[in-house]
Amino acid sequence: MPSQTRISNQDLTVDISSLGAEMQALTAADGRSFLWNGDAAFWNGRSPVLFPIVGKAPENRISVDGRSYELSQHGFARRSEFTLAASSATMCRYELAASDATRAVYPFEFLLAVEHSLNGRTLTVAADVENRDEKPMPFGLGFHSAFVWPIPGAADKAHTITLDNGAEPALTRLEGGLIKREKLASPFKAGKLTLDHAMFEADAMIFAEGAGEGLTYAAEGGPALKFSFDNLPNLALWQKPGAPFICIEPWHGTAAELGGSDDLARRPYGVVLASGEKARFAFTVELPV
Repeated sequence: MPSQTRISNQDLTVDISSLGAEMQALTAADGRSFLWNGDAAFWNGRSPVLFPIVGKAPENRISVDGRSYELSQHGFARRSEFTLAASSATMCRYELAASDATRAVYPFEFLLAVEHSLNGRTLTVAADVENRDEKPMPFGLGFHSAFVWPIPGAADKAHTITLDNGAEPALTRLEGGLIKREKLASPFKAGKLTLDHAMFEADAMIFAEGAGEGLTYAAEGGPALKFSFDNLPNLALWQKPGAPFICIEPWHGTAAELGGSDDLARRPYGVVLASGEKARFAFTVELPV
């Protein structure tokens, strides 16, 4: 059975499961809960880590060096049992290493470490990936955290996403879970998007380029959550239409292209690490007072 680790300080408490190294709760000292509760009536995820792919592969299959492997949407990390490698009052680090089960669908030696840490009202979630193989290792890495919508105390207010860079990045949509090549007009105006449940009737909104390294999720005239991203150039926003959450998803890598290759090394915006190389991917979120 999965176990849980709790970290906390004077401002925040975070619960993390060994299954997927997935955050289960993010709670302020006054009891306000900011993370989706995983109600399966809408979606039973809360904050999964996506590895070694983000999104779907054509017919749920990837190819590596000409050999085909079955790999389901968002990869296996979110359904894998991690080992607690380190912990303190305000930090925990879970690790997942290659195993017979992972090699059967992803033929590489790797270490994936997921760390949650607190500093005041700020939570940092970081993923470290190490290529322990003798050959280059392609993959994608993403975060899929669901935050409550409306934000506590702001049920009567419009909610917005505002990009730090003030950009209007092009919108990309999915078909059958795969990335369409067509670029659509941006729903952002001078970096600001007012959220509407109808936006998600056509699945996720994906901004493959240009969303920048930070954003604010806020209630108009009310509380705000401030995010920053490191080594995560792609952004998606998603919800089950009408559900009381919004997923703010920074990624490095996307689903395979519609009509494109199943070759893992050719997936859009993917990462390739040389033998022995490491990479870190992280986001921070600052909670309102």
